[in-house]
Amino acid sequence: MSQEIGITGGEEDGVNNEDVDNNSLYTQPEDINNIWTTLIKISPYFSIAAGFGNVHGVYKPGNVKLHPELLAKHQAYVKKENDTKEDKPVFLVFHGGSGSTKKEYSDAIGYGVVKVNLDTDLQYAYLTGIRDYVLNKKDYLMQQVGNPEGEDKPNKKYFDPRVWVREGEKTMTKRVEEGLEDFNTANQL
Repeated sequence: MSQEIGITGGEEDGVNNEDVDNNSLYTQPEDINNIWTTLIKISPYFSIAAGFGNVHGVYKPGNVKLHPELLAKHQAYVKKENDTKEDKPVFLVFHGGSGSTKKEYSDAIGYGVVKVNLDTDLQYAYLTGIRDYVLNKKDYLMQQVGNPEGEDKPNKKYFDPRVWVREGEKTMTKRVEEGLEDFNTANQL
């Protein structure tokens, strides 16, 4: 189970938080501790998505002000308040990870992030494979028969969804591989 605390900016699933006050994008350590102390009584298997300036979607560089160092303060607060043995007692989730830098990923992971969400990056990666295929094969996709190779040449092998969908799968797979490298999780299984 994962519990999102506070507001993640941006827009996702029809919920638009693009105009929220920036202070609302930063979860307070007391909030993390309240959720942690409530859920730990039920099970140790939960994670908390704390806001540290993260947003859903991707925006122009400089518009998003991430502060992953706040996650270290949350961990220290929960440790102190609950006298835990672990330095990082909270399993954290990085919502709105798309478009972040490798340093922001590594810093957040260093502070206890165990899951990073990259939905926007993955959607865009999937699109690029299909988009590029369609643009490159446009003359083969305008009709079922007839292309630059001849008026009577069939185009089924070009418009077959198994072909162009596979191109999206390839580019998304490449982005997942890049993410696994960024998160130091490649070849872990």
